[in-house]
Amino acid sequence: MRLSTASIFILIIALAGITWMPSCRKVQPVLATGGTLRFSDDTLKFDTVFTAAGSYTTGVLIYNPQNQPITLSSVRLKNGNNSYFHINVDGFTGNNVTNINIAAHDSVYVFATVKIDPNDSLNPFFVTDELIATLNGKDFSVPFTAYGQNAHYIVSDSITGNTTWLTDKPYVVQHSCVVGPGATLNIPAGCRVYMHQDARFFVFGTLNVNPNPTLTTDTVVFQGDRLDRDYFGYLGYPGEWGGFYFVTGSTGNFKKAIIKNCGGGTFYRDFYAQPAAMQIDSGAHVTLDRVSIKNSIGYGILNWQGDLTATNCIVSTTGAEALVGLQGGYDSVINCTFANYGDGNVGLDHRNNHTVILLNYFQYSTTQTFYGALDAVMRNCIVYGSLDSEIICDKAEGTPASVRLDHCLLKIGSVIDPSFIHITNCILNQDPLFKSTTNLNFHLGSGSPAIGAGVVIPSVSRDHDDNPRTLNDIGCYQYTP
Repeated sequence: MRLSTASIFILIIALAGITWMPSCRKVQPVLATGGTLRFSDDTLKFDTVFTAAGSYTTGVLIYNPQNQPITLSSVRLKNGNNSYFHINVDGFTGNNVTNINIAAHDSVYVFATVKIDPNDSLNPFFVTDELIATLNGKDFSVPFTAYGQNAHYIVSDSITGNTTWLTDKPYVVQHSCVVGPGATLNIPAGCRVYMHQDARFFVFGTLNVNPNPTLTTDTVVFQGDRLDRDYFGYLGYPGEWGGFYFVTGSTGNFKKAIIKNCGGGTFYRDFYAQPAAMQIDSGAHVTLDRVSIKNSIGYGILNWQGDLTATNCIVSTTGAEALVGLQGGYDSVINCTFANYGDGNVGLDHRNNHTVILLNYFQYSTTQTFYGALDAVMRNCIVYGSLDSEIICDKAEGTPASVRLDHCLLKIGSVIDPSFIHITNCILNQDPLFKSTTNLNFHLGSGSPAIGAGVVIPSVSRDHDDNPRTLNDIGCYQYTP
């Protein structure tokens, strides 16, 4: 096709315009004098960092509030290479990073890690430094602070013989703590136990937790080892560590213990622990007294043909069931509270998982099912939550099964099989009126139908909080105004 003279002229003008347009764009000059900076935090804080436990990471933003781009001649730590802290500025690593450009009304991220070397101190100690950013010859700074704490470290260790942990320093468990066959581990009152992300207790022998509490404040707490809670938005997250796995032939005794933010699945050799705060296998015997299990990413207690005795315990806010009796086993549960309303972290899982399930079988696949005798007793217990039914009991024909529900407050469906479920003086489908399900406060509120509705059990004279049981209330807590 042949273009006319006029068309050629118009095309030349258009191309010239395209070539000329970029030269008309204004490039903002870099701010050469003055200026200011802002930081996202006035102090970058690491709460408690365990020595020799590896480095923890958090960060701070440096903002450019100007209408022009800027160049920071230096972003550095005051103590330089002698600092306990290390920084990464906009992808550049080093404790003195130069020539960092920030666009107008933009920011750069400074990642900071801290690693504190061990020393001889038994008490927490404090380390500091200062992040300094220089703009046009003027320094802007934000303090860095961290508390350090020495600890006893259990790193893939096996306990042999009779061992009692000390209370002078915390214990940090990395990977697994294995209580070997025939061994006994005693964790006394006042012992502080922090678990790494991949950590779990695998018990082949005997584990005694808080065997002789003397004060109402004598509680052993098991939690994750990330104590710089700013990393988690100052919240406890499920799955921060594993839990407890009692294998066949083992024994566990817990008194006044808190187990929280756990439930991650972990391995030890050929043993795979299910996502559960506590797993009890066939032939294992576990006794729980005034134990709190909360915020597990999976099950609270998974009793897989084991022997469980629980008194004055609360299991709440779990991703899967709070209590599962699977493929039979023995469950004696007295004055316990099982509550699942879900929250922002595990709430979605509760849509598909009830709070308590008791079965005399385990369906491995569509073609394979395993069976075991079930003997379960729940007395003076609360099972409640946000679903229409929170307790499921089922059996396979030809295998023994017995479930006795005595003086309990239950949220239960209408299908009840009287051939193996025996209900005595239970309160069905009445709200227990917990003080605040939103704040996970499962103490009884005023007017609760659970107040005074339990049966007298002489051996249970006090509640979870060590208050005297004067009214025989249902659940782990005695009502207190």
